[in-house]
Order: sequence, then C-alpha cells, then structure tokens
Amino acid sequence: MSAAPALRHGGRILADALAAHGVRLAFGVPGESFLPVLDGLHDVRERLRFIICRQEGGASYMADAYAKLTGEPGVLFVTRGPGATNGSVGVHTAMQDSSPMVIFVGQVGTDMAEREAFQEIDFRRMYGPLTKWVGQIDRVERIPEYVSHAFHTAMAGRPGPVLLALPEDMLYGEAAARDAPRYRTVRAAPSPGDLEELERLLAAALRPLVVAGGGGWTLEAMADLGTWVAAAGLPLACSFRRQDYFDNRRPNYVGDIGIGINPKLAQRVKDADLLLVIGARLGEMTTSGYTLLDVPVPRQTLVHVHAGAEELGRVYAARLPVNSGMAQFAAALKALRVEGSRWRDWTSAARADYEAWTAPRTMPGPVQLGEIAAWLSDTLPEDAIVCNGAGNFAVWLNRHFRYKRGRTQLAPTSGSMGYSVPSAVAAAIAFPQRTVVSWAGDGDFLMNGQELATAAQYGAAPIVLVVNNGMYGTIRMHQEREYPARISGSELQNPDFAAYARAFGGHGERVEATAQFAPAFERARASGTLAVIEVRIDPEAITPNTTLSALRAASLDRKR
Repeated sequence: MSAAPALRHGGRILADALAAHGVRLAFGVPGESFLPVLDGLHDVRERLRFIICRQEGGASYMADAYAKLTGEPGVLFVTRGPGATNGSVGVHTAMQDSSPMVIFVGQVGTDMAEREAFQEIDFRRMYGPLTKWVGQIDRVERIPEYVSHAFHTAMAGRPGPVLLALPEDMLYGEAAARDAPRYRTVRAAPSPGDLEELERLLAAALRPLVVAGGGGWTLEAMADLGTWVAAAGLPLACSFRRQDYFDNRRPNYVGDIGIGINPKLAQRVKDADLLLVIGARLGEMTTSGYTLLDVPVPRQTLVHVHAGAEELGRVYAARLPVNSGMAQFAAALKALRVEGSRWRDWTSAARADYEAWTAPRTMPGPVQLGEIAAWLSDTLPEDAIVCNGAGNFAVWLNRHFRYKRGRTQLAPTSGSMGYSVPSAVAAAIAFPQRTVVSWAGDGDFLMNGQELATAAQYGAAPIVLVVNNGMYGTIRMHQEREYPARISGSELQNPDFAAYARAFGGHGERVEATAQFAPAFERARASGTLAVIEVRIDPEAITPNTTLSALRAASLDRKR
C-alpha cells in the first residue's frame, strides 16, 4: 500500500503535476496572481525550467513553437487581465495551427469573483472560441485531476490549446493530493473498410494528388508517409507552412499549397481526379479562398483524413472521410497495394513545374532575396530550424528554401505577425546544438524583438535576418491594388537593427548587396551569440512576381 501523499500548497502540487507529465520547459511572464506556482517551480527546477520572457505575446508564441518542434504540449504561464489578453495571440495561433498547448492563467481569489475585481476576466467567455477547453480549478485537491484532463484534451484528436484559470486563494491552499500519471495520447485509427475503399479509389485514379498538412504528426508518421508515397509514385504537396513534412528534394514533392501558390500547382489541384488530403483542415489558405475545390461537393474525388471528427464534412463533403490520427493512418498505409505507373508522367510534370517555380527570379535592387533563400537552403545543416512570421517577406523563403527533415519549419499558419523572433528564441533554447534562423520582416521583427533579451538571458544564439523595406509590405501591396497611389498607415521608420542586436550583447550587421550576405552570415554563425543581420531591400520588390509600380499601374488601368 502506497504511503499517504505529503501536504503541499497548490503551487507545489501544480509544479509536481507538470513534472509528472514530462514538462521540461515552461514559458511565461511572472505575475503576483500565481506566486505559489513560482515557489513550486523552484523545487522542481532541475527537471523543469521556467523560461522568463519579456512579454506574454512572445511567451505564447514560444510555447506554440515548442509544441510544433517536440509534439508535446507547450506550457504557458501568464497573469490575470493584461497578461491573459497579451498572451491570447499565441493561443489563437495554436488553435488555428493545431498545436497542443496548456495555458495557466492567474485569477482573482474565489472570494472576489464576479465583482470585476482588479484585473478580473471571465476566462471561459474570453478564451472559449480560442481553445479546446477552458477550466478553472477552485479546489486545491483537484489540481492533479484538472491538469491531467488538460494535457489529455490538448493532445487528443486534433491537438490544440487548453486553458486553466488558477484562483489566487486556491493556490495558497494546502492538500494531501495524489499526483496523476503522465498523459497518454488518444487518437482514432482508420478502419479496414476505410483502407479497402481508399485502395479501390486509388486503383481507379489517373491524376491523384496527396496533400499533407495539419497538426499531430510525429517524425515516424512523416517517414511512413514518405516511404509509401515514394513507393507508389504519387505526387505530394504540403499545405500552407507545413513544407517540412516531406523532403522537398524528393522527385515526387511538387510544392506547397498556400499564399503565393504556384499557379500550375493550383491548376493541378483543380485537375486532379483524386485528392488524398491527410491532416490538413482544407481552410481558406489551403484552398486559395475555397476556390480550388467546389463547396460543398468537390469535382475531385476527395479522401479527407483528419484527427478531429468535427472537421470532416465541415466545408467539403468527402467521398471518403476518415477519422484518424496521422501516425495511425501513415502506419496503416504500409499495407496498401498501389501500382503507380499510370500517373508517372503526371508526377514528373508536377515536379518539373515545382523546380521551375522555385528557381530564383531577379527582383529590383542590389539584394536578391531569392538567391539568399536558395543559399541558405544549400548551406544550412539538414536539421537547421527555420522560423518566419507573417508578411510578404516570407514568400521568398517559402518559395526558394527546400526543407529536408521534419520539425525544421516554424511558421504561423494563422498568418500572425510577430512570430519569427520568439519562435526562434524558443527553438534555440530547446535545441541549443542546432542552427536556428529567423526570417523576419521589419514590421514583424519589432512586434516581439524584445525577446532577444530572453535569448541573451539564456545564452541562446538564433540568427535573425530582418528583411527591411520600410513598410508593412502586405498592406502596401493591397493598398496599391485597391487604392493606388493613396498610401496611408503602412510606412515605417525603423531603428538600426544591427545596433539593436549589439545592445543585447549580440552580433549585428547590415547587408545591402547579395554578395555581402554569405560572409555576414558566416560571421554571425561564428559569433556564438544571438545575431541580427539587417537585409535592406528595394521597396519596389513587393513579391517575387511583381513590383509596387506594376501593381499600381495595373490597378490604375483597371479603374480607368
């Protein structure tokens, strides 16, 4: 018979619960509303590090990035009120990106609830649409139960964020509570009937296309899918910002489906007679605004595999909807008999389109971003982690960088700005032996550039590339399309980004010509510290395909 558990305060019970669930890193900004938790974390500091961040938005992006890199729930601590509202940006990203996350938010004491006490928010109402579940722990002895529920929910089915509110007086309370065991991941698997029908549909296909995306993938699942797709000779595309799911060098990788899609790939999606979509939600980005597939019944024969049963049939009525986890489905594919000679030409043509599309194109000015992205692709180690935020600057990276291994791409499918720096900091802290590169825009960088202080504090050494064109480029692009020559609200006056890095004790340089980049990058890598390379580009270079002047001229012609 096991001994009775010791009496512990709520903060220590919670810290022990996190350690029991295998949490190694937690990110956050301290708050007086959860002081007992900080005290409890002190006792488990050899097993669980609390990473002190500079703003809750940056901390929440770090937790999301950690989840993407490890497949384990990212853990976030924020205080009530302002802390919770600041942190919501990364929680929204985790929800749209299907990243498992467990968020702990300090809350006013139960004796003050419903009075609009200092910094009080009803977190069930605020966070309900942004999470899979919101709970509040009102009794100290139930902490292990609630935490176990949170971790299981975050990981089950379609992964996502879960939030627990922590009333202050509850955390100070004491109880002799028993710890719960580590969570187990629960996901569905395809039935034999699903696999038989898929085999029949593949046997009848002439122009099939596999699309891999979404969350919940393991490295094993990526490898299993890659082996099967290669053996079957099937063309495979990855969904928006999931390009690392499949080695881009393989002859049957045909590109990514998202913002800035190759028009030939978009047409290929429309022309396919069978779409096998594994994991992707088929949302706005993956369907080019719901135009690549007809709603609600696609012209293509659609097989839609997703871990969340609620996602199947949400927009599109699939011929074969399959509720399954990615690892379970990819493992089951091994038994499928597929003869791919019929679509050999279809696959090779799709690959040729991809290779032509990803060849760097000349852009205005002395800096060629396509060449820089291609150089990084050819030069970085295969396990390098490449991060980007949101903005037109990211299109060059997405188009010209070839990902070789799983869990090497960190980017928000939610299109949320400010992600590039904190995700790189989290990656460099979690995997200090790997090269970490952040590809940021000037507007994107300064939304969370303060997290370079976090990198400095923990000795992390991400290399941040700041693509500086002096504007919010995506907004300016849309302005020129809709209101040509009437620029408002998109201009930026920027600091000296290289000096900013040096202010944190890091390495800083500026690049104003393509030939300067490789030596600057090697110096940054050799510095062994955090580094920022400011890459100044011509503002005319708004996308790899066009310029601001061309957009303006086309728009003015259209309005005449």
